[in-house]
Amino acid sequence: MKILWSPSEQQIEQSNIKRFMDYLSHEYGLHFNNYQELWQWSVKDIAKFWDIFLHYSGIQFTGQYKEVVSGKMPHAKWFDGIQLNYAEHIFSFVTDTRPAILFQSETSSQRAISWAELQQKTASFAEYLRSIGVQKGDTICAYLPNIPEAVIAFLATASIGAIWSSASPDFGGGSVLERFGQIAPKVLVAVNSYSYGGKIFDRSAVVANLQENLPSLEQTILIDYMSIGNTLPNTIDWNTTVANCNSVLTFEPLSFDFPLYILYSSGTTGIPKPIVHGHGGILLEHKKYLLFHNDVRENENYFWFSTTGWMMWNFSISVLFSGATLVLYDGSPGYPNMETLWELVAETPVHHFGTSAAFIHACMKEQVRPRVNYTFEHLRSIGSTGSPLSPEGFDWIYDQVNPELWLASISGGTDVCTAFVGGNPISPVYEGEIQCIGLGVDLQSWDENGAPLHEEIGEMVITQPTPSMPVFFWNDPDFERYRASYFEEYPNYWRHGDWVKLTSTGGLVIAGRSDATLNRGGIRIGTAEIYRAVEALDFVKDSLIIHLEDTDFMPLFVVTNDGNKLNDAQKQQIKKVLRDTYSPRHVPDQIIEVSEIPYTISGKKLELPVKKLIQGKPFEKAVNIGAVRNPESLEFFRNFQKNSV
Repeated sequence: MKILWSPSEQQIEQSNIKRFMDYLSHEYGLHFNNYQELWQWSVKDIAKFWDIFLHYSGIQFTGQYKEVVSGKMPHAKWFDGIQLNYAEHIFSFVTDTRPAILFQSETSSQRAISWAELQQKTASFAEYLRSIGVQKGDTICAYLPNIPEAVIAFLATASIGAIWSSASPDFGGGSVLERFGQIAPKVLVAVNSYSYGGKIFDRSAVVANLQENLPSLEQTILIDYMSIGNTLPNTIDWNTTVANCNSVLTFEPLSFDFPLYILYSSGTTGIPKPIVHGHGGILLEHKKYLLFHNDVRENENYFWFSTTGWMMWNFSISVLFSGATLVLYDGSPGYPNMETLWELVAETPVHHFGTSAAFIHACMKEQVRPRVNYTFEHLRSIGSTGSPLSPEGFDWIYDQVNPELWLASISGGTDVCTAFVGGNPISPVYEGEIQCIGLGVDLQSWDENGAPLHEEIGEMVITQPTPSMPVFFWNDPDFERYRASYFEEYPNYWRHGDWVKLTSTGGLVIAGRSDATLNRGGIRIGTAEIYRAVEALDFVKDSLIIHLEDTDFMPLFVVTNDGNKLNDAQKQQIKKVLRDTYSPRHVPDQIIEVSEIPYTISGKKLELPVKKLIQGKPFEKAVNIGAVRNPESLEFFRNFQKNSV
C-alpha cells in the first residue's frame, strides 16, 4: 500500500469538496470527517444528496418537482417537472478577462477564442439552424476534428433543443454511416480534410457518401479545415453560417431528461448502440464531477486530450460552466514526438491535464522524461482513463513528471458520459489504485450470486440510479437493447461490464472487462493484471490475452519492442513474471508473437472479437470492421484460427 501523494492541510482546506463539507455542516448539521463518510451519506440518502447539490451547484431551472428521483432503473426519472438548458449554463461565466477556449493543432500555433466570439458565433449558427427549419428534437450530426467550430456547432444545437451527435474524421465512412444512419439527421456539419501525424487526409468522398446515404439529410455545412479547397455540391460554407454579428443567443427551456446528445458504444461486435443523454442529467453529473472529483476552479486551464468521437470530448466542454478555460488540441499526441502534449501543458500553462493510460504507457516505453525539459509549476492534476493505469504508470508520473502532482485515474464510459470512480483531492493516492467511488454512485463489487465482495475481484454493479445514466437508446421504444446491455445479469441492477476490486483504503482496482474475463479453475483473472505484468518487461511493446473455456486454452499474443520474434528465454521470462507476480493460473498455455494488437477507434483492445475469431465465428459476425482502428491486424487472428483448429 504505497502512498505516492497526500494532500497538505492547505490543499484540503482550499478544495471544492471541503467547502461543500463545510456547507453541509453549517446548513444541514451534517458532519463528515473524511471523503469515505461523505460518500457513504451520499448513497445512503441519494435523493437528499442530489437535491442539495442541485441547489448548491447554482443550476438554473424553472418549474417545480415533487420527487428528486422516481421509478427504478432503467426507467428512473430525475427532477420531473423542471425545465433547463445545458448550453445556457455554459454561458453563465461569460467574461472578457480570460478566453473561453485555447486552441492548438499540429499544423497551427495556439490561438485564443474569446467569450464574445464564442457567444456571437454560437448565436449566429443557432439562428441559421432555425432559418433552415431545424426544430427542437431534430438531430444534427458532425464529422469534425477537435476544433472550436465543433464546440460552437454543439452549443448552438443544444441552445435550440436540437440533438447533437458527432464522430471524428478518423472514423471510416462505413463506421460513420452505421452511427448516423440510425438517428435520421436533418443537418450534417463536416470537414473536407483533417491532419494527423503530419499528413493531410482528404475526407470529401466520405462526406459525399454520407450525403448520398442519409435520406433524412436536408443540409450539409462544410468546413475547409486544411484549406485544400475541395468543395462539394449541395453544401454551404461554414463561414456563412456564423457571420451574423447581430444574432442574439437564446435558450429553449427543456425538460430535465430531454435529449442533449447521442453517443455510441464501440460497436466492435455489432451495430453501435445509440446512447441518448439528457440535458439535466449531464449538467448535474458534470457539475458534480468537475467541481468535486476534478477540483476545477475559476480561471484555470483544463485540457483533456480527446477527439469528437470519444465521450471525453463531451465531458471536457462542460468545464466551461466551471469558470475555467477549455484547451483543445487537434492532431496526433505523438507528432512530431512524444513530448508534444507535455510541451503544450507546460507552456499554456495547463492546470488539469487529462489523457489515456495508453499514452502514459507509451511515454514510459519511449523513455520520455518530461520533467527534464519542462517545468510544471501550474499543473495541479493529471487524469488518466480509457483503460486501467498500471502501478508502473503511477510511478512514472511521480518520477518523470512531478512528484507533487495529484494523479486521478478514473473509469466510467460512454454509457454514462462520466466516471463512476475517480479522484478526490482530500485523500491520498495509492500506487495502482483509483482513489474513490464517485459521490452519489452506489457502486459495489458482486460475485455471480449477487453477494458483495471486498478485497477480491467481482462484477462492478451500480445498485441505485444516477442522473447521467442513458435516458434511452435511440430506436429502442421497449427498452429491450437498454435492458440487454446492463440488466440481464442482475435484474434491476446496473452491471457495468468491468471487473473491480474494492480495497481497504476506500479505493478500487479495475481488473479489465468482465465480458473478456479469464476463468481458470474457477478463479477469475482480469486481463489488466496480465497486461500490467507483461508490458512492464522492456522487450514487450503490447499484448493481448484470451481464454477459450471449452478447451481451457489461454494464449497470449505479444508485440515486441524491436519487432523481432520472441526467443525461448523471453517466453520463459514472461511466464516467470506472471507466476511470481500472481499465480500459476496466470501463465498462458502458449505465447505467440504478432506484429500488431487490434484496437477499437477509441483505443480499447479487441479481446472479445479476437476470442470469437479464434473460436471459429465467421469474421463478419465476430467483429464489426468499421469500428476497428487497425483492421489489417485482425488477419493474423483469422489465420491463427484456421491454422490451429
